[in-house]
Amino acid sequence: MDTASLRKSHKLENVCYDIRGPVLDHAKRLEEEGQRILKLNIGNPAPFGFEAPEEILQDVMRNLPTAQGYCDSKGLYSARKAIMQECQRKGIPGVGVEDVFVGNGVSELITISLQALLNDGDEVLIPAPDYPLWTAATNLSGGRAVHYLCDEQADWAPDLDDIRKKVTEHTRAIVIINPNNPTGAVYPPEVVRELLAIAHEHNLVVFSDEIYDKILYDGIEHVSTGSLAGDDQLVVTMNGLSKSYRCAGFRSGWMTLSGSIAKQRAQDYIQGLNMLASMRLCANVPAQHAIQTALGGYQSINDLVLPGGRLLAQRDITHEKLNAIPGVSCTKAKGALYAFPRLDPKVFNIQDDQQLVLDLLLQEKILLVQGTAFNWPEPDHVRIVTLPWAEQLDDALDRFARFLSRYRQ
Repeated sequence: MDTASLRKSHKLENVCYDIRGPVLDHAKRLEEEGQRILKLNIGNPAPFGFEAPEEILQDVMRNLPTAQGYCDSKGLYSARKAIMQECQRKGIPGVGVEDVFVGNGVSELITISLQALLNDGDEVLIPAPDYPLWTAATNLSGGRAVHYLCDEQADWAPDLDDIRKKVTEHTRAIVIINPNNPTGAVYPPEVVRELLAIAHEHNLVVFSDEIYDKILYDGIEHVSTGSLAGDDQLVVTMNGLSKSYRCAGFRSGWMTLSGSIAKQRAQDYIQGLNMLASMRLCANVPAQHAIQTALGGYQSINDLVLPGGRLLAQRDITHEKLNAIPGVSCTKAKGALYAFPRLDPKVFNIQDDQQLVLDLLLQEKILLVQGTAFNWPEPDHVRIVTLPWAEQLDDALDRFARFLSRYRQ
């Protein structure tokens, strides 16, 4: 009898998702021992009192009796039509109902979109820092993630020269995360146009992750990538209900295809998307009934990001407290739900940032995520979720400052 241990697939060797990684396992153990952990590791609005609008919940409940069977593999017609109309509002041209795919969160659609595109060895340009699912899904699809740097000194804008250097004959696509997780950057239109120009020159598919497009501060406006692209560029735009509508557990996201000329050339790729969508039958049907109401109803997110709103107050206190810590600097987030502070290597000399967040967890019962988990090349950043009440953040950041004042590796 073969007693060798059962090993995971070789395809998973280069796949990593440390937002829910080894340090979280330690946090769960502490919780099982009765300790209370402040989880600043994941952008999950509900545990911090951000509940879905009542009208969304009512629509889902009222439609439950008719949501018991499978729907079209691309999603409910009413949901896809509402998404199509949202594209019109955002100025993304040429998106019809058949160009919309509803998925079990954007996460599923990221995986589907890359699996349908990539052959072994194909390369995808992904920002550093990134939302790590893009890198993990690229690797799992047989591709190779090539990380282009974003410049902290330029409000975390993509380094265009670095991107140009990293395009090769194997490059198939570029990922744009705007508004950005984890940095909170919101790219101005001229930067997006430059990214599109590079993609056009090298015939790259553009994946635009815009899940935070309504979480914007200080009067900043978000311009959708697809609205700036020409008809001969394929832009795959990702969005959903989890953040702006506080429906993270519903797992209801969507992707849209724009670029009318480009779509004609991409029929084989689109056939692949249809095949993968059909293989999982359909997305969660009850949650799809939330989409039309969410997009067409009162946009309560504005109450949270404008002056007097919780999210703005929490962004402000996080930025202020972090920059008051000696040796810590943090670019002010223009959007999203995070801070990505830098810990000066000359002050802290951090060699292992995962060990840093583990030590913080053990000593202060605060759970963060290390910067290298977002494919940032140096162990000198952490990501902090800004969802707790301002008073909670105030206390947590005081404890973080106390921890850093005595911490050295």
